[in-house]
Amino acid sequence: MSFINQDKTLPRTLLFQSQEIQTPMSLTAFRTLGRSGLIVSPLALGTMTFGKPEWGSPDEVSEAIFHAYVDAGGNFIDTADVYAKGRSEELIGGYIADRSLRDQLVLATKFTFHGGEPSNVNAGGNGRKNMYRALEGSLRRLRTDYVDLYWMHAWDMVTPIEEVLQSLGDLVRAGKIRYFGFSDVPAWYATKVATLASAHAIPGPIALQLEYSLVERSIEREHMPAARECGLGICPWSPLAAGFLAGKYQREGEGATGLGRLTGNNPFGNQKFTDWNWRVLDALRTMAEQVNRPLAQVALAWASAQPGITSLLLGIKKLEQLHDNLASLDIRLTPEQLLSLDKSSALVPAHPYSIFTSEVNRSLFGGATVQGWR
Repeated sequence: MSFINQDKTLPRTLLFQSQEIQTPMSLTAFRTLGRSGLIVSPLALGTMTFGKPEWGSPDEVSEAIFHAYVDAGGNFIDTADVYAKGRSEELIGGYIADRSLRDQLVLATKFTFHGGEPSNVNAGGNGRKNMYRALEGSLRRLRTDYVDLYWMHAWDMVTPIEEVLQSLGDLVRAGKIRYFGFSDVPAWYATKVATLASAHAIPGPIALQLEYSLVERSIEREHMPAARECGLGICPWSPLAAGFLAGKYQREGEGATGLGRLTGNNPFGNQKFTDWNWRVLDALRTMAEQVNRPLAQVALAWASAQPGITSLLLGIKKLEQLHDNLASLDIRLTPEQLLSLDKSSALVPAHPYSIFTSEVNRSLFGGATVQGWR
């Protein structure tokens, strides 16, 4: 991962260093997304809350959040055609146009989910027909003639990989999109697409967008190694586990009390309120007390420090939440603190990953420890 320094407080020797640098960052501690030339902020503004006042933000609050993020130096805006049935894109398109910000922002949107008449089976999925339909609608709502990053929102389990790759590559060549990536796909899928693109010297994916947090680390098994091998940046969604890691909920039986998405109508149900997750939250609370910072900031600082993570997607519904989340960039956890949180939230060993240990490495090479070129 590359860094571009626009923070005059950082010495030039920190240019293009790895993520292990334990110095304060800011939204202008830019880095390239995957093995590409697309330059983004370390925190992206996710806008699923825009246009949904019943559980997201009223329009005036969404606008204030957008301007505050941009004024703080952020350049990475993420939306989707299904967010508020397209209203999120409409709002963002207006905010960008009002300030003539199109050229300086990295604008990302997504396609896959059904967006037409219920009887139109081709108004959903990842086939070429729906991809083009969806993009035309997004460009119209966003008031632009191209998007910087086009995400396939999810694997549809139907469309051939070759069709998806060829169709997205055609859009790159046509100038309708600059880059593309995949959200919520199996690791083997992303790896096959990247391999085919490399083998045929055609435009390939540059990033993955997946759920990742202290209480959801499943992507460490396959997706992170695959992303590293294929040169893909990772942009985690829900790095605060839908607010669970902000400490806003209190345990009550099999569920919880507290005001937030997880105690209302939400796609997660009660799955965040597990014995394991409550134990992880207790460990996070202890660490937050140790560094004297809010739980949410420490959870974001941990996620930002993980190998392969390029930019965390922030889900913001209040202006004060934005300021609180941005403050996580000031936190540089020590290796010991990171290790403590790692251990408290580590994945349960599973086959075949439990075989890949330093002990087995030594047994394979006659007692010597052998490290790969990385």
